[in-house]
Amino acid sequence: MNIFAPVPVCPEWLLTCLFSTPFMWLQRWFSTCGPGPPQRSPRGVPAFLLMVIGLVYSELMNSDIPRGVASSGKLHMVHGLFVGIAIVGRILHRLGICHQVSFIRWFVACFLTWLNPVPAGLRVKDLKFSEVPVRVYEPTTVCNGLRRGLVYFHGGGWVLGSIDSVDEVCRHIAKKSDTTVVSVGYRLAPEHRYPAQLDDCETATCHFLSVAEAEFSVDSRRVAVGGDSTGANMATALCQRLARREDGHLPFPCAQVLIYPALQMADFSLPSYQQNHAVPILFRGRMAFYFLQYLSGDMSLCQDVLEGNHVPTELRPRYKAWLSPSNLPPECLARGFCEPPTPEYDGEVYHAIKAGLEDEVSPLLADDAVIQKTPPTFLLTCEYDVLRDDGILYRKRLLDLKKDVTWQHVMDGFHGMINFFNHGWLTFPSALQVVDSVVNYVKTL
Repeated sequence: MNIFAPVPVCPEWLLTCLFSTPFMWLQRWFSTCGPGPPQRSPRGVPAFLLMVIGLVYSELMNSDIPRGVASSGKLHMVHGLFVGIAIVGRILHRLGICHQVSFIRWFVACFLTWLNPVPAGLRVKDLKFSEVPVRVYEPTTVCNGLRRGLVYFHGGGWVLGSIDSVDEVCRHIAKKSDTTVVSVGYRLAPEHRYPAQLDDCETATCHFLSVAEAEFSVDSRRVAVGGDSTGANMATALCQRLARREDGHLPFPCAQVLIYPALQMADFSLPSYQQNHAVPILFRGRMAFYFLQYLSGDMSLCQDVLEGNHVPTELRPRYKAWLSPSNLPPECLARGFCEPPTPEYDGEVYHAIKAGLEDEVSPLLADDAVIQKTPPTFLLTCEYDVLRDDGILYRKRLLDLKKDVTWQHVMDGFHGMINFFNHGWLTFPSALQVVDSVVNYVKTL
């Protein structure tokens, strides 16, 4: 498959081909009957189901799960489930019933997220830090002195995810490392755009740092920030934002914990983007979709962003120095890489999403002077992840600046593994390896 060919964000052509009969039937049903089971046109239900199955099958055929992926059969099944949810949400959106994102959030919250009883040795509180919702996980074991802390930002492409979605992860880290963990429920797109999410993370973190000792018996000088995927993006961007200010009123985070971070939107043709472009759960085109949702919501720019047409010609040499595949270990090229076509710079596209090339959205592109001020870093990457090279290239920048980096690479891992940590039949064994590696690092702080 040519990954540089146009990539539709959603299969509109297939929706158009399959929609006609069941679409009109459903539209008539909801406009005349309202909620509830249909009373007539029994043939419409099978037609609707066949349409969904056809769409799911089409999407599954576009996926590529390499043999080395952990629990590949289960990943196929989970991917099919999420594709089905997204397609039904898209249909409901086209019918004018609800927004696709709202449906996905509702389905995941009702059927794929469950909160187990709080285990012994842990106290969990839902609070607000300066109006930002947070969930605080406090170990109840006796501690001689003040505890360490971790402020955690969930992933989900700035669009999905919640405090509940990482509840089991935060519980495990808090209990196993004897650390007070604060999980932040920042605002989401498309209702809220950049920098609302990052602002919420900063607000919650600074609030916690200001009250850590008095209210939670936590040493504010031993508070790290971290997250997974786009949550890790914001942890990185937040450390850089705080480093620029240097106001001295609050302690600086003692570390940043980055689990398969998304760190730049300048180059979607890195080797990991090419090799893993169709590996669930995060496709190459979907990452561009998430960045655009974060910034503006203008999906018409997706193909231009994937091709690199948004990067000004004068900035390309600078970015090339940091993003060149030659900066990667040789094993990252083992599964193949080809130079992409030379992008054709489009000024209109750049001006529409230029914030995406700024440090607070693409922290991998920050100046050396800023990265030099960031704290010690734990960095985890997965082999079968489009974001693999973002993390590895950031590690090189940190090492070049003589910064302290602990790197964990999961050879059979894929993006989003920890979303299913301790989730019954949805659990992937490798997820425990990921979370325990975080536990082991946090214990050293």
